[in-house]
Amino acid sequence: MVTDWLYSLTGIAYLTVVWHFWRTRWHGKHHSVAWESYLLLLPLALHFIVLRLTLVSPAGLEMGVGHAISLIAALTVLIYWMASFHMRMEALHVPMAAIGAASVALSWWLPSDRLVVNTHGFMFRLHLLIAMLAYSLFTIAALQASLMSVAEKRLHHVGQRNLLSGLPPLLTLENVLFRLIGVGFALLTLTLLTGVIFSEELFHKPAVMSHKVVFAALSWIIYALLLSGRRLWGWRGRVAVRWTWIGFVMLLLAYVGSHFVLEVILHRSVGE
Repeated sequence: MVTDWLYSLTGIAYLTVVWHFWRTRWHGKHHSVAWESYLLLLPLALHFIVLRLTLVSPAGLEMGVGHAISLIAALTVLIYWMASFHMRMEALHVPMAAIGAASVALSWWLPSDRLVVNTHGFMFRLHLLIAMLAYSLFTIAALQASLMSVAEKRLHHVGQRNLLSGLPPLLTLENVLFRLIGVGFALLTLTLLTGVIFSEELFHKPAVMSHKVVFAALSWIIYALLLSGRRLWGWRGRVAVRWTWIGFVMLLLAYVGSHFVLEVILHRSVGE
């Protein structure tokens, strides 16, 4: 069982990254140095150790809401860290590390013995991996959309441009945003398809119209409209930011929101 000190160490490591990049990127001009690219590695490695010790058990996976949030956050930070080597996005280090720290705290605060025992089947592993990757990509997209909004506002304020020094041009950020949404949309589509077609194999019951399915379908529709609007009518800027976040909120409600209410507030276990 993971002890409190390991949770604390992971949280402190994340918060150290938050402090460093907040001081050097958000409140001062600072040129990048090579070692900074690897600052996220320590808290990320500790995070995955925590997940390995808390998520995996001989009976299956303990996929309570706290552990699910922690897993999504760890994958989000990992994908972002790998992508950061190919584009200048240092300003996102602060919210990414903050998300990591918050998710570790939530997984400690919301321990769960809710088991998903069918973890050895290929379809379950595939479905879970695709779903987690979709959540992670849309989390990065939502954060980037927010950063685009902040950066656009600060363009008009000469004294508040320090944040922009760690970012590529807005047009580049916008193109990356839609690439993230495009890949995330493909993964979300696969998640819904595998969940419906292989429901009995995955969850031992036919597919039903649950709250999770409704919110996930709403998110899929929103992102489909956003991608179509981008291609057909050139949607961009504030429209893209607004609909990116609306779709992300629907996706959060699909799993995290409904499971939080049922597991934490109503104290009911939720079968898949």
